[in-house]
Amino acid sequence: MLQRIQTVYLLIVTLLMGSMYFYPYAELLAQDNQIYVYNFNGLFLEGGKTIYFLTIPPVILLSIIIVVSLVSILLFKKRILQMRISFINLMLMLGYLGLNYYYIKSFSSQLTGVISYNIIVVFPVVAAILTYLAIRAIGKDEALIRSLDRIR
Repeated sequence: MLQRIQTVYLLIVTLLMGSMYFYPYAELLAQDNQIYVYNFNGLFLEGGKTIYFLTIPPVILLSIIIVVSLVSILLFKKRILQMRISFINLMLMLGYLGLNYYYIKSFSSQLTGVISYNIIVVFPVVAAILTYLAIRAIGKDEALIRSLDRIR
C-alpha cells in the first residue's frame, strides 16, 4: 500500500489538510487597530478567547476532506473507485479554498481592515495538486493492469 506513489501523495494531502486545524489562515487589522485572527472555525480577537464570528461550513468541509482522503488511501485495491473519490476530494478542496477566500474577504469588508495571509493558505492548493498527481498515478496503474490482462 505505501509503496505506491499515489498513496504517498494522498497521505501528504491528509497531513496538509489536517494541519490546517492548528494554524491561523489570516490576520485582519481593523480600523480600530484591533487584530482579528481567522482560524479554521471562525474569526477571533488576537488572544483567541473572544469570538467575533463562528464559521461552521469550513469546519465541516475540512473534516469531510480529511475523511475522504483517508478513505481514498484505504481503497487501494479498487483503483477506479479510488480515482473517483480522489476527484471528488479535489473538487471539495477547491470549494474549501473558495469558501475560505469568501469568508476572509467578507470579514475584511465588514471590519474595513487589511488582510495578512499566512503560509497555511497555500496548503489546499498544494493538496489539490498532489491529489491530481495521485489521480494520474492511479490511472497509470489501472492502465498497466489492463494491459497485463490483455496479454494473457
